[in-house]
Amino acid sequence: MLLAFDTSSAAVTVALADPVSGEIAASSTTVDALRHGELLAPAIAAALATASCRVEDLTRIAVGVGPGPFTGLRVGLVTARTMGDVLGIEVAGVCSLDILARQSALALPVAVATDARRKEIYWALYDGPAADGSRRRLEGPAVDRPADVAHVLSGLPVIGRGAVLYAEALGTDATDVIEYPSADVLATGVATGTLPVVAPDPLYLRRPDVTVAGGPKSVLPK
Repeated sequence: MLLAFDTSSAAVTVALADPVSGEIAASSTTVDALRHGELLAPAIAAALATASCRVEDLTRIAVGVGPGPFTGLRVGLVTARTMGDVLGIEVAGVCSLDILARQSALALPVAVATDARRKEIYWALYDGPAADGSRRRLEGPAVDRPADVAHVLSGLPVIGRGAVLYAEALGTDATDVIEYPSADVLATGVATGTLPVVAPDPLYLRRPDVTVAGGPKSVLPK
C-alpha cells in the first residue's frame, strides 16, 4: 500500500491508496495549525486500521515537501523519512503547491497561493491540465507579499489558503476556493505518475523564525 501525507499547511492530511491504481482505501484531514506533531501519527494509525492494513504492508510513502512553515513541514518529513528507513521503502517527495494545482478541476491555467505567514504567500503558476490531469508548473515556487505579485497572478483562478486570506490584495474571488493540499490527490498522483516526484527534502524558501542564539553579551562598560 501507498501511504501519503502532507503537513505543509494548517491541515494534517493522510491517505492510504493502492500503489498502482491510486484507489483510495482510507483518508482523513484535520485543520489545526498548532498540532501537527500530535495529529499525524494517530491519523496514520487510524488510516491503517480503517484499511485493515499493517505498517509492514506499506510499499511506498509519498510526502508533501512544501513550501511551508518550518515546524509543521518538519513533522511530516521527519515522519516520512523515519518510516521509510525503518521499513526499507521509497519515500517520494512532492511539491505541496503541485498537489493543490492537481486538485483543480478547471480546464484552465491556474495559480496557487498558500499562507506563508509574515503577511506573505508561497505561490506558483501552472499550465492547463493535460489529458491525464497533470499540470506543468510554469513559474515558482516563490515567496512574496501578495501585493508584490498580484500582477503576476492577475487573470488566473487562484487556489489555496492565500487566495482566501489575501483576496483583496490579489484581486481574487475567494468563493469555494480549495484551501489545503489533499493526501488523496497526493496518493493518487504519485501512484499514477501524474505528480512529479522529488527528493523528500524540505522546501522552506526562507530561513526559519527560530535561530541559534549568539554568544553571551558583555555587561562591562566599553
